[in-house]
Amino acid sequence: MKVGALIKRNKLLILVALAYLAIFIMSPNKAIMSVENSVYYLIEMFQVLPVIFLLTVVIEALVPKDLIIRGFGEESGLKGNFFALLFGSLSAGPIYAAFPISKTLLGKGASVSNIVIILSAWAVIKVPMLANEAKFLGANFMAVRWVLTVIAIFIMAYLTGLFVKKEDMRSAESGQETRELEINEGYCIGCGLCVKLLPEYYEMKEQKAVVKKMPEGKKAKQAVRESAERCPAKAIIFDMEEKAS
Repeated sequence: MKVGALIKRNKLLILVALAYLAIFIMSPNKAIMSVENSVYYLIEMFQVLPVIFLLTVVIEALVPKDLIIRGFGEESGLKGNFFALLFGSLSAGPIYAAFPISKTLLGKGASVSNIVIILSAWAVIKVPMLANEAKFLGANFMAVRWVLTVIAIFIMAYLTGLFVKKEDMRSAESGQETRELEINEGYCIGCGLCVKLLPEYYEMKEQKAVVKKMPEGKKAKQAVRESAERCPAKAIIFDMEEKAS
């Protein structure tokens, strides 16, 4: 049973390993090149991700929620769109580094539209990228592409904000079964902070945090809510709505 669960949990990793094995059998030289490229990107990830997680903690702990709402929230308007475009354009690091930061901003009140702008700008119109584009393809090419890309980003952000709501994203995270307290395994980084804070409600299993029991009472729910807010990966999902009793 444990072996089956382990395989299910790591099926993507197992498929990658099998693909590498097949390449080694058919073409050892290409396989060696693939391994070298993979190692390069893994090293890059290990260099970037600690900084990104530190940044998410700083945003969560030090940046007031009302500041995020004013700058990137639903009512921020064109000012928020401009700030989102600027934030994404001045970013550093690969696009996958933007996802945990975007999730933190979303959790602190940023709108879906502005998150789309941040991610899109981060991916295709970062300032270092534009400088290289102008160098190799010319300033006119870069300027025209930038203008058309920004227009497309704003249209895409508006449409995404129109059709995708935060409640939909929360439902997709939580799955079909709704529980008052649960942990998104995909986001959990196994830091163990929640277990240290509330060992009566959380425990570690296979290097991931899991829920031991549901909180009962106002004091317990408040403690769990605080633990969810302090989670650096935003992996704790807690329904904070008070239920009539």
